[in-house]
Amino acid sequence: MATLTQQAPQKVAQQAAQQTVFSILIALSFTHFLNDTLQSLIPAMYPLVRESLNLNFTQVGLITLTFQMSASILQPLVGMYTDKRPQPFSLAIGMAFTLIGLVSLSFAHSLPMVLVSVALIGIGSSVFHPEASRMARMASGGKHGMAQSLFQLGGNAGSSLGPLLAAMIIVPLGQFHIIWFSLVALLAIGVMIYLGKWYKVNTHRAKPKAMKLPGQQQQLPATTVVISLSILLILIFSKYFYMASMTSYYTFYLMDRFGISVQSSQVYLFIFLFSVAAGTFIGGPVGDRIGRKYVIWISILGVAPFSLLLPHANLFWTAVLSVFIGVILSSAFSAILVYAQELLPGKEGMIAGLFFGLAFGMGGIGSALLGKLADATSIQYVYQICAYLPLIGLLTGFLPNLEKQQHK
Repeated sequence: MATLTQQAPQKVAQQAAQQTVFSILIALSFTHFLNDTLQSLIPAMYPLVRESLNLNFTQVGLITLTFQMSASILQPLVGMYTDKRPQPFSLAIGMAFTLIGLVSLSFAHSLPMVLVSVALIGIGSSVFHPEASRMARMASGGKHGMAQSLFQLGGNAGSSLGPLLAAMIIVPLGQFHIIWFSLVALLAIGVMIYLGKWYKVNTHRAKPKAMKLPGQQQQLPATTVVISLSILLILIFSKYFYMASMTSYYTFYLMDRFGISVQSSQVYLFIFLFSVAAGTFIGGPVGDRIGRKYVIWISILGVAPFSLLLPHANLFWTAVLSVFIGVILSSAFSAILVYAQELLPGKEGMIAGLFFGLAFGMGGIGSALLGKLADATSIQYVYQICAYLPLIGLLTGFLPNLEKQQHK
């Protein structure tokens, strides 16, 4: 009788873990949308800040490096801490840092003040992503790829909206009007408090990780796990180094090569970032169906023909190629993240923090180095060099096929 009593809570927890809570997934995607909309204002305002503060490309890269490093270094630490001690209201706390950073940025009229402001926004991001990713997994009902894609869709949709908001509000009205976006941060905090209340009463959804669920893969040798994680981290390097060239310098590239205006360049950046959002949503469900390794393979290596053509295309075909690059390249992240979490079950927060952190870190380092390269050569030369980065995707061939492991 005692055994039945002990098994009952486990059965309830397992049944709960197998139910998808779409209301929570949609709310998480919405908060990710608001969070990344606010973050995307930073690169979107680069042309304005570069002119008003008389910055060179190296200094523009330093702004990105400061933001991305503050958003990356803390993420694995936050993930490791919350794996052991879940923090239901950490999302709202993170957004409070972003709110302070936005208000500070609206008043920033020197490079050091801009750096402090973007660092605060980056800290907010570092607190948000690990716990939000874990919450998406908790609410997934076993559909991990779909849940991560829906979560990522919100973030990438928000990132794509930033350039349009900058073109409509910040560029014509001025930097101070960033302060109006603090209202968006307050809305996000309200939704995050609701999510925190759900998280607090549903922590049992994270507990079944110790049970052997149907279809779960056998544990891989430690050496295989280490090698696989190393390959995934290298692929993240390739993806986000190339992504840095697009998010930080695409507007400058278009203005330099084709002579278009700042506002027109923001529209082209929006087209690229919107395609990134679409690709992110496609990657997760497809990975659930055909296997995450194949999605990673297609996404990283498959973008190479388009990236190699981009530096030689006219304006129209540059826009077309940017859509293919955005859709194909962005489909990998959800697959990479879920693949890594399946390599180390029970460490979802740490893995999410590590991979989100590395993504931000590689974006920041890439932006700084590419800015230095652009000052030393030209912005067009940067795109000729970056065109070869997706070829690193060949390393995907060395990853084990986890789907085959599941059926052993």
